[in-house]
Amino acid sequence: MNKKDIKLAVFDFDSTLMDGETIDLLANELGLVEEVSKITEEAMSGKLSFFESLTKRVSLLKGLPVEKVNSVCQNLPYMNGAKEAISHLKENGVTVVCFSGGFRNATSYAKDILGYDADFSNVLQSKDGVLTGEVGGDMMFDWSKGDMLTRLQALLNISSAETLVVGDGANDLSMFRHAETKVAFCGKEVLRKEANITIDVKDLRELVKYL
Repeated sequence: MNKKDIKLAVFDFDSTLMDGETIDLLANELGLVEEVSKITEEAMSGKLSFFESLTKRVSLLKGLPVEKVNSVCQNLPYMNGAKEAISHLKENGVTVVCFSGGFRNATSYAKDILGYDADFSNVLQSKDGVLTGEVGGDMMFDWSKGDMLTRLQALLNISSAETLVVGDGANDLSMFRHAETKVAFCGKEVLRKEANITIDVKDLRELVKYL
């Protein structure tokens, strides 16, 4: 593969551009991290539908102040090499986008720090400054990332051969189906089986070797 072939790169956020799961860090504020991370693990391994796991986990966050949510989301540990990998792609004329089953509080804040062009994620509903336990947005279902990718490809006139996708869990499978360069980054087995590039080192600079 020649880097000139790639025109669109799509990255997952949690455990890909960010080192960890945003929702686990939010749950930690309520002392519910074990309960939430167990549901996260089931979803990322493909044992639970993403929609079911997302709504179940967010319901446990009910009552968390939005101020606390933003504080957590603005102090996330980004993955080693994330900024450098995105910078490398952009220097070579690639449009870089983030698709996340997580939350806009995190992905929109990280956009200017990491340097990607746009983010598509979910919105935590709130009322009177606290979370209601409800969620909505662009990335609610198992098929959401694939659906959004095909729409972006049509809009930008970019083919699957010109598309690179990077993710770690089961909800990234749908976008793998619409890209010829499929990277499992420290990925779950369900995703590794579908990948044609596997990176097992927690450093996104490893990606550059394949471009």
